[in-house]
Parts: sequence; C-alpha cells; structure tokens
Amino acid sequence: MKHIIPILALMLFFSCQNTAQTKQEQKAVINAAPIEVPIKNGKARAYFASGCFWCVEAIYESVKGVDESISGYSGGYTKNPTYGSSNTGRTGHAEAVEIIYDPKIVSFETLVDVYFASQNVTQMNGQGNDRGSQYRSIIFYQNDIQKQIILKKKAALAKSLGVKIAAEVYPFQKFWIAEDYHQDYEKLHPNHPYIQNVSIPRLNRFKAKFPKEFLKEEAH
Repeated sequence: MKHIIPILALMLFFSCQNTAQTKQEQKAVINAAPIEVPIKNGKARAYFASGCFWCVEAIYESVKGVDESISGYSGGYTKNPTYGSSNTGRTGHAEAVEIIYDPKIVSFETLVDVYFASQNVTQMNGQGNDRGSQYRSIIFYQNDIQKQIILKKKAALAKSLGVKIAAEVYPFQKFWIAEDYHQDYEKLHPNHPYIQNVSIPRLNRFKAKFPKEFLKEEAH
C-alpha cells in the first residue's frame, strides 16, 4: 500500500471478502446507460481505473495532449466516497483518474493504449501489492464508439498475449474527486517511499516501451 505497513496486514485489512461487487446496486451501475461528458474549451475527458491513482496520474501526464490527470473515485454505487470508505472495498468504487486532454493532439484510442501499456493487464483486483476491489482495473466509456474501441483493443490484446485481460469495461456514470492531498502526489512528494519504490518504477517501465512520439520530452 502507500504507507509503511506490513503487506500481510494490508492483505488482511483490505480483504476482498465483501459483497460490494455482487450487490444489485453495483449491477445497476454496470448496466446503466453511459453519461457523456461534453467537450469544454476544446478539452475532452476520459476516465480510467488502474490501481493506485498516485501511479496513474503521473503516467497520463507524461503523454502529449494530456493537460491534467485528476485523482478520484468511480465505478461504484455509493455517493461521496472518500479514501477511507473506498479502501474498505465496500463502496463499489475504484481509485480512478480523470484525464483532461486535447482530442486534436491525442485520441481516445491512444489513451486506451496508454492504459494497457502501463499496467499488469492480467492482475485481478489490484496492481502489484495494492490489492482489493478498490484497485481493480476499469475502463470507462461514454458512448458506443468508445465502447467498441475498448472492446476491440481488449480482445486483440488477449489474443496476442494468449491471456485473459483483467480490465472491466463500465459505462461512465460519475467521477468523484479525491481529497486535495492526493492530487499531484508524485510531483509534491517525490521522496515518499511509495513514490520512489512503486510509482516512479511503474512510470519508467511504461515510458521505456511506449512510442516516444507520444510522450512529452520534459515530463518527469
């Protein structure tokens, strides 16, 4: 996790032994019609859950055309989730990011490629030692075009690797912004042990394999 606590204790505390993902309220979220966020001042928004948002924020902000990555919660059925409540695994929400980007510079398709290239695509309910439904992988779509892009890329990846891809595909409903202290965490706390040992290595692994023409030269 993000604090210096024995991994075994974390696994016990953040156990997935809850019924959040099987509740009728959660099924209603998964089966709902997607909500489309309008383009504002030429900027579009996309939403992804891929483990710890401290990691994901920095990854997307290294991509050309991405103005900002905001940490928050999405995919669940409870209102006003907090870091504490989402970490129980009982809200249905996952740690997620809102990506504010210029669609004239970077496409939604490329953002999906970034998503798959920056994670362990086979790990269920987590990334690395961050485990639990609150860390599960979800790609959110806002319309049928986005849904088809996601499903085609997910199927192609599964075929090429010969594995089951863990990412779930949800209709976007609402994004809840996380507490202020979570925002720009990697930039503001570069020497934090989690940032040094988890976030930065994950960012560097992504940058090493993603096409350089899509990455900002000055980023991190």
